[in-house]
Amino acid sequence: MIISDDQLMNLVVQSGLVHEKNVQELIVFAKAAEMSLFDAIVEKNNIPEENLGHLIANYIQIPFISLSKTSIQEDVFHLLPERISRKYKAIAFYRDNKEIRLALADPSNHNLALHLAKKTNQPVMVYLALERDINNAAQLYRKELQIIIDQLIGQSSLGMDTFTSLDQAPIAKIVDTLIDYAYQNKASDIHIEPQEKYSLIRFRIDGILHDVLNLPKNFHDRIITRIKVASKLRTDEHQSAQDGKMRLRLEEEMLDIRVSIIPIADGEKSVLRLLSSKSRKFTLSDLGMNEKDLKKIQDAFHKSYGMILSTGPTGSGKSTSIYAILKIINTREKNITTIEDPVEYRLKGVNQIQVNTKTNLTFAAGLRSILRQDPNVIFVGEIRDVETAGIAVNAALTGHLVLSTLHTNDAATTLPRLTDMKVEPFLVSSTVNVIVAQRLIRKICDNCRISYLLSEFELNKFFSPEVVKKHFMFTEENHEIRIYKGSGCKLCHNTGYAGRIGIFEVLEVSPNIKKLIVEKANSDVIIKVAIQEGMTTMLDDGIEKIAQGSTTIEEVLRVTKVQL
Repeated sequence: MIISDDQLMNLVVQSGLVHEKNVQELIVFAKAAEMSLFDAIVEKNNIPEENLGHLIANYIQIPFISLSKTSIQEDVFHLLPERISRKYKAIAFYRDNKEIRLALADPSNHNLALHLAKKTNQPVMVYLALERDINNAAQLYRKELQIIIDQLIGQSSLGMDTFTSLDQAPIAKIVDTLIDYAYQNKASDIHIEPQEKYSLIRFRIDGILHDVLNLPKNFHDRIITRIKVASKLRTDEHQSAQDGKMRLRLEEEMLDIRVSIIPIADGEKSVLRLLSSKSRKFTLSDLGMNEKDLKKIQDAFHKSYGMILSTGPTGSGKSTSIYAILKIINTREKNITTIEDPVEYRLKGVNQIQVNTKTNLTFAAGLRSILRQDPNVIFVGEIRDVETAGIAVNAALTGHLVLSTLHTNDAATTLPRLTDMKVEPFLVSSTVNVIVAQRLIRKICDNCRISYLLSEFELNKFFSPEVVKKHFMFTEENHEIRIYKGSGCKLCHNTGYAGRIGIFEVLEVSPNIKKLIVEKANSDVIIKVAIQEGMTTMLDDGIEKIAQGSTTIEEVLRVTKVQL
């Protein structure tokens, strides 16, 4: 850290970002969670990292640069070798006739700036940058995966039959390289699919599958065998599905990987789910929740009882949102216990139980046991059946804060869904505090973002005139507005998108909503009243993010399934 913890704490208190009475609580939280004070302030107070970066930069009197919002000149970028860049967390990002601009996670490293100035015969201007920004920008160093794999395959001129050990090159290195490359490119899954003439490797990045590599067909079975051995699965079983786990030590962390293998027509297909703990270091603000909705969530989780429900389809970020809440309320005074299927991410200080149907440890059975463990907060991975719903509602009614997820399309349909699960309407109205419906949308890549003008007439092709008038400002003289998109670059793999944020619909169960629940009103009536009371729908939230330049029209339409 470039400034001491005491200096940082004084800074955030003086700036009003943290109240003085919360200082000791933050210190205890950071120590218990084994994280830096910087990370603790971000986690606990939903303060964007960039805000803290600006604060520290002003204090040490060095300019701050957000690399994620900066177009980096690639020829300038390579002024620093990759080894030096990664070792010292440094990125050269700009050069003109007057100076070179160098971003450092620790600007006190004067030697690197002096070395670069001597090497180029130009003055070097030092900037403070977030370490996460620097690590993301370092992707420009990476070679194309196909080139790396071809080099591994070509390392031996002896032919594949010579390699008798799975630890010999190229098999072991190919598997490790695939995983490392997927991790560095923020892929959530690796698909290894046998085709008729080759083996296809695909990565799921920001929710979209991308073809990234073709391997010779004779490598496929050996790669699958390597994965089976690392996952402790049967190598002689080829006709049935197998599930397992493996771990790989990367430079950044020890990565847990969930493995699924199934037989298909051309061989065995494997899907590797990368369970990166670092990828879950998000606050609700990082996830794209606006201040109004954030206030509703905070009011709900500061209560000691009731239910907070997160809804949406698989892959919509429900668990990420719940984990963000759990990290905020996780203190030594609370006993937080979860029942999950599976436990994908470990939270320090939280008791996490893995569902195991073989031993009859179901959601319902586990929830019953948790209630005998004197919990304050309970997270039920998913409410799937009548029994789990009944126990969860009763737990919320008897003085526990219960968080859970449901598979519904929007916030309002969650309420009739609970009633369908045989939960009495008066119990639903008494226990549910807030419901969060969400989807994940891809963000425009900041490195290649460009703008263009779109007319009111063209916007009306995508959205209703009422929606357009609500979110976009047109005048009699000006019938165009500025919209953004990504042109495609190396950092975003020419997709125009990098990273994801959520679009949210937060329904607070107000007295009027409670009355409608007891009267068994349908979801359309509940939505109408909720909107009248100020609820922002997911579509509205998505359009706001279009207007802000965070995402594109096509992306919002894709995830909200709006028909053109």
